[in-house]
Amino acid sequence: MADFKVLSTHAVQDVLRELGPAFERASGARITIDYDPANALKRRIEEDAEFDVAIVTRPVIDVLAGQGKIRRETCIDIGQSGLGVAVRKGTVTPDVTTVDAFKRALLAAKSVVRSKEGTSGLYFEAMLVRLGIAEVMRSKIVLGGSGRVAEFVARGEADLAVQQIPELLPVDGVDFAGPLPDELQLYTVFSAGVGAACKAEDVANDFIDALTAPASTALFRAKGLESVPR
Repeated sequence: MADFKVLSTHAVQDVLRELGPAFERASGARITIDYDPANALKRRIEEDAEFDVAIVTRPVIDVLAGQGKIRRETCIDIGQSGLGVAVRKGTVTPDVTTVDAFKRALLAAKSVVRSKEGTSGLYFEAMLVRLGIAEVMRSKIVLGGSGRVAEFVARGEADLAVQQIPELLPVDGVDFAGPLPDELQLYTVFSAGVGAACKAEDVANDFIDALTAPASTALFRAKGLESVPR
């Protein structure tokens, strides 16, 4: 039985929780999955972390392929997601359907948690500048670590969480308030690729095929990820 290591962003964690065991049964491979934000995975791979398949954002996989860390010919987009807002379960759900409404919700919140170095968190910081409220919000921002920042909201440590929708939906104790308004939305494309040092190339290619198979489309959608136009 082959050992097979995947380095993945948290956005597809719920997909892999279901798809991984099914792939193990079909392939006979033992899969280990290690989760981190895409930028953290980029650093680890650049520092020669061992892996067979990486699932990261499209810009990160392009950089790693350019460095020869990932085999470019294997890279493929597997899904995309927008950003959303979550609040503690049972509290009043704010209106976030327009730019003005979202801005009011941010200003009314006592605290807002965002990812420290994930794609969503870095974008959110820039978005506050764009909205002209960066200084007002500075003291309200809570920096979440690796993982699902909505857990801060569930524990009562923040009023709002802003993160990619697939990372908000699975968190117990929160309600999904909705996606960001179209004018502010950021769609992140997630891609998979085989590591340059992968010794189980056939298994790796089969794993990526499973991610992109038509049968997986409904699973991705249920977990908050959309298909990428091809």
